[in-house]
Amino acid sequence: MTDFLQRTTLLIKEKGIEKLQNANILIVGIGGVGSYAAEALVRAGIVKLTIVDGDTIDLTNINRQLLALNSTVGKSKTEVLKQRLLDINPNLALTCIQEFQTPDKIVTLIDPKYDWILDCIDSIQPKINMLVAAKRKHIKIVSAMGAGGKMDPSKIKVTDIHNTKECLLARKIRKELNKRGIHKGIRAVYSTERQNPDSLALTDGADYKRSYYGTISYMPALFGMFAAAEVIKYLLKKE
Repeated sequence: MTDFLQRTTLLIKEKGIEKLQNANILIVGIGGVGSYAAEALVRAGIVKLTIVDGDTIDLTNINRQLLALNSTVGKSKTEVLKQRLLDINPNLALTCIQEFQTPDKIVTLIDPKYDWILDCIDSIQPKINMLVAAKRKHIKIVSAMGAGGKMDPSKIKVTDIHNTKECLLARKIRKELNKRGIHKGIRAVYSTERQNPDSLALTDGADYKRSYYGTISYMPALFGMFAAAEVIKYLLKKE
Protein backbone atom coordinates (compact mmCIF):
# COMPACT_ATOMS: atom_id res chain seq x y z
CA MET A 1 0.00 0.00 0.00
CA THR A 2 1.32 3.47 -0.88
CA ASP A 3 1.89 5.35 2.37
CA PHE A 4 0.13 8.57 1.40
CA LEU A 5 -3.04 6.61 0.56
CA GLN A 6 -3.30 4.93 3.95
CA ARG A 7 -6.29 7.00 5.13
CA THR A 8 -7.97 6.72 1.72
CA THR A 9 -7.59 2.94 1.79
CA LEU A 10 -9.32 2.78 5.16
CA LEU A 11 -12.32 4.44 3.51
CA ILE A 12 -12.53 2.82 0.07
CA LYS A 13 -10.44 -0.33 0.70
CA GLU A 14 -7.80 -1.88 -1.55
CA LYS A 15 -10.35 -2.65 -4.25
CA GLY A 16 -11.33 1.00 -4.44
CA ILE A 17 -7.69 2.10 -4.67
CA GLU A 18 -7.15 -0.38 -7.50
CA LYS A 19 -10.14 1.01 -9.43
CA LEU A 20 -8.81 4.56 -9.17
CA GLN A 21 -5.28 3.56 -10.14
CA ASN A 22 -6.52 1.70 -13.22
CA ALA A 23 -8.54 4.66 -14.53
CA ASN A 24 -7.28 6.97 -17.26
CA ILE A 25 -8.43 10.59 -16.85
CA LEU A 26 -8.27 13.66 -19.10
CA ILE A 27 -8.61 17.20 -17.72
CA VAL A 28 -8.98 20.02 -20.23
CA GLY A 29 -8.37 23.41 -18.63
CA ILE A 30 -6.37 23.67 -15.42
CA GLY A 31 -7.30 27.12 -14.20
CA GLY A 32 -9.51 27.88 -11.21
CA VAL A 33 -11.64 24.73 -11.61
CA GLY A 34 -9.32 22.24 -13.31
CA SER A 35 -6.28 22.71 -11.06
CA TYR A 36 -8.27 21.86 -7.92
CA ALA A 37 -9.94 18.92 -9.67
CA ALA A 38 -6.57 17.55 -10.77
CA GLU A 39 -5.10 17.74 -7.30
CA ALA A 40 -8.15 16.14 -5.71
CA LEU A 41 -7.97 13.23 -8.15
CA VAL A 42 -4.25 12.64 -7.59
CA ARG A 43 -4.57 12.84 -3.81
CA ALA A 44 -7.39 10.28 -4.03
CA GLY A 45 -5.21 7.79 -5.92
CA ILE A 46 -5.60 8.51 -9.64
CA VAL A 47 -2.32 7.64 -11.39
CA LYS A 48 -2.97 7.93 -15.14
CA LEU A 49 -3.74 11.55 -15.90
CA THR A 50 -3.50 13.91 -18.88
CA ILE A 51 -3.70 17.66 -18.30
CA VAL A 52 -4.28 20.15 -21.12
CA ASP A 53 -3.88 23.94 -21.10
CA GLY A 54 -2.01 26.36 -23.34
CA ASP A 55 -2.11 29.30 -20.95
CA THR A 56 0.42 30.90 -18.64
CA ILE A 57 -0.26 32.17 -15.13
CA ASP A 58 -1.33 35.78 -14.89
CA LEU A 59 -1.38 38.11 -11.91
CA THR A 60 -5.19 38.25 -12.14
CA ASN A 61 -5.34 34.46 -11.52
CA ILE A 62 -4.05 34.76 -7.97
CA ASN A 63 -7.48 35.42 -6.46
CA ARG A 64 -8.84 31.97 -7.41
CA GLN A 65 -6.37 29.56 -9.05
CA LEU A 66 -4.42 26.94 -7.12
CA LEU A 67 -1.28 27.38 -9.21
CA ALA A 68 -1.22 31.16 -9.17
CA LEU A 69 1.38 32.73 -6.87
CA ASN A 70 3.54 35.78 -7.29
CA SER A 71 6.42 33.36 -7.82
CA THR A 72 4.63 31.51 -10.66
CA VAL A 73 3.29 34.47 -12.68
CA GLY A 74 4.35 34.07 -16.31
CA LYS A 75 5.00 30.35 -16.04
CA SER A 76 3.17 27.61 -17.96
CA LYS A 77 0.16 26.29 -16.07
CA THR A 78 0.82 22.73 -17.20
CA GLU A 79 4.44 22.85 -16.07
CA VAL A 80 3.61 24.31 -12.65
CA LEU A 81 0.83 21.75 -12.10
CA LYS A 82 3.09 18.94 -13.32
CA GLN A 83 5.68 19.78 -10.67
CA ARG A 84 3.02 20.05 -7.98
CA LEU A 85 1.31 16.75 -8.82
CA LEU A 86 4.60 14.84 -9.05
CA ASP A 87 5.50 16.22 -5.65
CA ILE A 88 2.31 14.59 -4.34
CA ASN A 89 2.90 11.28 -6.15
CA PRO A 90 6.21 10.82 -8.00
CA ASN A 91 4.84 7.64 -9.59
CA LEU A 92 2.19 9.39 -11.67
CA ALA A 93 1.79 8.45 -15.31
CA LEU A 94 1.29 12.10 -16.19
CA THR A 95 0.94 13.54 -19.68
CA CYS A 96 1.06 17.32 -20.18
CA ILE A 97 -0.26 18.99 -23.32
CA GLN A 98 0.61 22.67 -23.43
CA GLU A 99 -1.66 23.77 -26.26
CA PHE A 100 -4.57 26.15 -26.61
CA GLN A 101 -7.55 24.13 -27.80
CA THR A 102 -9.38 25.49 -30.85
CA PRO A 103 -12.84 24.10 -31.67
CA ASP A 104 -11.34 21.82 -34.36
CA LYS A 105 -8.28 20.71 -32.41
CA ILE A 106 -10.22 19.75 -29.30
CA VAL A 107 -12.20 17.12 -31.21
CA THR A 108 -9.00 15.21 -32.03
CA LEU A 109 -8.04 15.30 -28.35
CA ILE A 110 -11.11 13.31 -27.31
CA ASP A 111 -10.02 9.66 -27.33
CA PRO A 112 -11.85 6.52 -26.12
CA LYS A 113 -8.70 5.54 -24.19
CA TYR A 114 -9.93 7.90 -21.46
CA ASP A 115 -12.38 6.58 -18.89
CA TRP A 116 -13.49 10.08 -17.89
CA ILE A 117 -13.02 13.61 -19.17
CA LEU A 118 -13.24 16.70 -16.99
CA ASP A 119 -14.23 19.76 -19.03
CA CYS A 120 -12.92 22.76 -17.10
CA ILE A 121 -12.80 25.39 -19.83
CA ASP A 122 -15.12 28.34 -20.32
CA SER A 123 -14.63 29.12 -24.02
CA ILE A 124 -17.98 28.37 -25.59
CA GLN A 125 -17.25 26.79 -28.98
CA PRO A 126 -14.36 24.53 -27.88
CA LYS A 127 -16.48 23.47 -24.91
CA ILE A 128 -19.44 22.53 -27.09
CA ASN A 129 -17.27 20.61 -29.54
CA MET A 130 -15.62 18.70 -26.71
CA LEU A 131 -18.95 17.71 -25.18
CA VAL A 132 -20.33 16.58 -28.54
CA ALA A 133 -17.19 14.57 -29.34
CA ALA A 134 -17.20 12.88 -25.93
CA LYS A 135 -20.85 11.96 -26.25
CA ARG A 136 -20.46 10.58 -29.76
CA LYS A 137 -17.37 8.58 -28.78
CA HIS A 138 -19.15 7.21 -25.68
CA ILE A 139 -16.70 8.71 -23.18
CA LYS A 140 -18.03 9.82 -19.82
CA ILE A 141 -17.60 13.53 -19.21
CA VAL A 142 -18.35 16.00 -16.44
CA SER A 143 -18.53 19.64 -17.49
CA ALA A 144 -18.05 22.68 -15.26
CA MET A 145 -20.52 25.48 -15.91
CA GLY A 146 -20.21 29.11 -14.76
CA ALA A 147 -18.68 29.74 -11.32
CA GLY A 148 -18.32 33.47 -11.95
CA GLY A 149 -20.73 36.02 -10.54
CA LYS A 150 -21.76 33.63 -7.75
CA MET A 151 -20.92 33.35 -4.04
CA ASP A 152 -23.21 30.75 -2.40
CA PRO A 153 -21.55 27.29 -2.07
CA SER A 154 -24.83 25.70 -0.98
CA LYS A 155 -26.29 26.26 -4.45
CA ILE A 156 -23.71 24.07 -6.25
CA LYS A 157 -25.16 20.88 -7.73
CA VAL A 158 -24.23 18.03 -10.08
CA THR A 159 -26.84 16.75 -12.53
CA ASP A 160 -27.44 15.96 -16.18
CA ILE A 161 -26.85 19.16 -18.13
CA HIS A 162 -30.45 19.22 -19.39
CA ASN A 163 -31.69 19.45 -15.81
CA THR A 164 -29.63 22.57 -15.04
CA LYS A 165 -31.37 25.81 -14.04
CA GLU A 166 -30.44 29.47 -13.57
CA CYS A 167 -27.00 29.11 -15.20
CA LEU A 168 -26.55 31.26 -18.31
CA LEU A 169 -23.60 29.22 -19.59
CA ALA A 170 -25.52 25.96 -19.14
CA ARG A 171 -28.46 27.47 -21.04
CA LYS A 172 -26.22 28.24 -24.02
CA ILE A 173 -24.67 24.77 -23.92
CA ARG A 174 -28.07 23.04 -23.71
CA LYS A 175 -29.29 24.98 -26.73
CA GLU A 176 -26.29 24.00 -28.82
CA LEU A 177 -26.44 20.36 -27.74
CA ASN A 178 -30.12 20.21 -28.66
CA LYS A 179 -29.25 21.41 -32.18
CA ARG A 180 -26.91 18.41 -32.47
CA GLY A 181 -29.46 15.91 -31.19
CA ILE A 182 -27.88 15.50 -27.76
CA HIS A 183 -30.49 15.72 -25.01
CA LYS A 184 -28.94 13.95 -22.05
CA GLY A 185 -25.92 11.98 -20.84
CA ILE A 186 -23.52 14.77 -19.86
CA ARG A 187 -22.91 15.47 -16.18
CA ALA A 188 -22.66 19.13 -15.23
CA VAL A 189 -21.40 20.96 -12.17
CA TYR A 190 -23.39 24.16 -11.86
CA SER A 191 -25.01 26.57 -9.42
CA THR A 192 -28.66 27.54 -9.14
CA GLU A 193 -27.59 30.96 -7.85
CA ARG A 194 -28.16 33.72 -10.38
CA GLN A 195 -25.09 35.59 -11.58
CA ASN A 196 -24.54 39.08 -10.23
CA PRO A 197 -25.00 41.17 -13.42
CA ASP A 198 -22.94 44.03 -11.98
CA SER A 199 -19.84 41.81 -12.03
CA LEU A 200 -19.88 41.24 -15.81
CA ALA A 201 -16.99 42.45 -17.98
CA LEU A 202 -16.76 42.23 -21.78
CA THR A 203 -13.67 41.03 -23.67
CA ASP A 204 -12.39 41.44 -27.22
CA GLY A 205 -13.66 37.96 -28.08
CA ALA A 206 -10.21 36.38 -28.21
CA ASP A 207 -9.93 32.69 -27.31
CA TYR A 208 -13.66 32.22 -28.10
CA LYS A 209 -14.60 34.11 -24.94
CA ARG A 210 -16.72 37.25 -25.16
CA SER A 211 -17.21 38.07 -21.48
CA TYR A 212 -16.48 36.98 -17.94
CA TYR A 213 -17.88 37.52 -14.46
CA GLY A 214 -16.07 38.57 -11.34
CA THR A 215 -15.10 35.54 -9.26
CA ILE A 216 -14.62 34.89 -5.54
CA SER A 217 -11.75 32.69 -4.35
CA TYR A 218 -13.65 29.57 -3.27
CA MET A 219 -16.28 29.03 -5.98
CA PRO A 220 -14.05 27.70 -8.82
CA ALA A 221 -12.26 25.48 -6.29
CA LEU A 222 -15.57 24.00 -5.16
CA PHE A 223 -16.66 23.41 -8.75
CA GLY A 224 -13.41 21.52 -9.28
CA MET A 225 -13.90 19.44 -6.15
CA PHE A 226 -17.46 18.56 -7.14
CA ALA A 227 -16.25 17.49 -10.59
CA ALA A 228 -13.50 15.32 -9.09
CA ALA A 229 -15.98 13.77 -6.65
CA GLU A 230 -18.32 12.86 -9.51
CA VAL A 231 -15.55 10.97 -11.28
CA ILE A 232 -14.30 9.23 -8.15
CA LYS A 233 -17.77 8.14 -7.03
CA TYR A 234 -18.51 6.62 -10.44
CA LEU A 235 -15.18 4.79 -10.65
CA LEU A 236 -15.66 3.28 -7.20
CA LYS A 237 -19.10 1.97 -8.16
CA LYS A 238 -17.92 0.58 -11.50
CA GLU A 239 -17.40 -3.17 -11.64
